[in-house]
Amino acid sequence: MAMDSFEAQRLDAIEETLTQGIRDFLTQNGFAQCHLGLSGGIDSALVAYLAVRAVGKENVACLLLPSRFTSQTSLDDAMELANNLGCRHETLSIEPVYAEFLATLAGVFKGRAFDTTEENLQARIRGTLLMAFSNKFHSMLLATGNKSEIAMGYCTLYGDTCGGLAPIGDLFKTEVFALFRRINEKSRLQVGTRVIPERILTKPPSAELRPNQTDQDSLPPYDVLDAVLERYLSENLSAENIAETLGLDKELTARIIRTVTAMEFKRRQIPPLLKIALPDHCADINKMVVQ
Repeated sequence: MAMDSFEAQRLDAIEETLTQGIRDFLTQNGFAQCHLGLSGGIDSALVAYLAVRAVGKENVACLLLPSRFTSQTSLDDAMELANNLGCRHETLSIEPVYAEFLATLAGVFKGRAFDTTEENLQARIRGTLLMAFSNKFHSMLLATGNKSEIAMGYCTLYGDTCGGLAPIGDLFKTEVFALFRRINEKSRLQVGTRVIPERILTKPPSAELRPNQTDQDSLPPYDVLDAVLERYLSENLSAENIAETLGLDKELTARIIRTVTAMEFKRRQIPPLLKIALPDHCADINKMVVQ
């Protein structure tokens, strides 16, 4: 389905605003280079693309950090994107470190089932390696979380929340999908190929921290989640009003809002994000700014 002109213009404005925001933030903080963990998922793919646009492919590094749960599809997609962007990329398996952590904790955890503890270990190992790269090369680590995940606390403290800047932290997941489509649409029209592998868009989002994991194991479908979050965070509507407006189950709506409230402690520990907004009393999307 073709995108209407206003929506295309809005997404182009978001892209330009985030690109300039990354560039300005790095410059203001004395960084010429940046890097990120490239997972083969849609969020890190978008951040990588924006980073290359902001500071040039020669100043961006993508680190692939696979574990025993990382699919070959994700590795292939991440490698294809890095090659398309032309930026430096390195593969650092976290498996040896992860195995050592599990072995060290085996006695303490004896008799206890695999749960989010073992999942979070993987994210924290990745965060440690990404921060080591930052220290060694004076490179700004870009976190890749989006607004939907941050609101719901679907992130690991001291893991995927590591970094100096969260460029897409003010974009709902549905907006990430929409911007992805717009970028590829422009790329196809301009050069005949899609810069971001299309499979990244079509496969179910997953943190790949356990076998066959998908985001929807823990979160409602993103179109539902984002509709609730937007009305709660932007319009300050009650759970009852939101459920009635959207025709949703009241308990589901209330559970989403309870989760947002409970995850405040996580949001206070994430990197600064590029908060995009129109100036007050302004309807011109060409004047979109980073706050």
